[in-house]
Amino acid sequence: MAGALHGRRIEGGVVLLELDNPPMNAMSREMLALARSVLQEIEADETVRAVVLTGRGRAFCSGADLKAARDGGGGEDLGGFGEVVQLLADLRVPVIAAINGHCVGGGLELALCCDLRIASTEARFVCAGVNMGLMASTYRLPRLIGVALAKAMLLTGLPHDAATAEAWGLVTAVHPAADLEAAALALASRIASRAPLSVEASKRIADRALDMTPAEAQAALAREIGPLRRSQDHREAVAAFVEKRQPVFARR
Repeated sequence: MAGALHGRRIEGGVVLLELDNPPMNAMSREMLALARSVLQEIEADETVRAVVLTGRGRAFCSGADLKAARDGGGGEDLGGFGEVVQLLADLRVPVIAAINGHCVGGGLELALCCDLRIASTEARFVCAGVNMGLMASTYRLPRLIGVALAKAMLLTGLPHDAATAEAWGLVTAVHPAADLEAAALALASRIASRAPLSVEASKRIADRALDMTPAEAQAALAREIGPLRRSQDHREAVAAFVEKRQPVFARR
């Protein structure tokens, strides 16, 4: 079985993506090709407003498919994996990682590229680079949880449970396994119901915030706020506020 990436459209502009490559949802070359194609389609579809990424079975993702790489004799497709995680990180719309189980090595990097992360009580997080003679997450993880805590994961290769991940800020919420998908979809639906241009602009600025000086941040905000103030969605939001009703946004 080459694996699959199941996509399901949810009402309100939400897309649910499920990694399906038993037993650990490893990213084979076939899975990477599927992911690349799906993410490019989502980026081009202006009706999509939020994405939930999760795994089927007992794992979220275990990263590169090491067994397939060994058996095929070609090694891991690290370049292809890097392309996919960058496509995910750069996606126009917010992505929520619903981490249902084992989140290991490159799988953790995949989760770190998402905008928000929530986890099942069954989730386990491993920075497996030092266990495999490689490295991953050395850039994104310290920026998310701080250098000291990141080193505790990066240098030991030890597993960490969902409660620890929440305490360290790796995930923002932990849910019983049976409730995880519903919680992720509810969060995505809330995001999708907000003004789309505003959501996208907020993501762009937040992604760059730690790399900008105050002056650069002010200039970036000025570039974004003008078009937002002139947008139909802003006028609709003001009208809805005055009329005491829910706004209907159109991404323009």
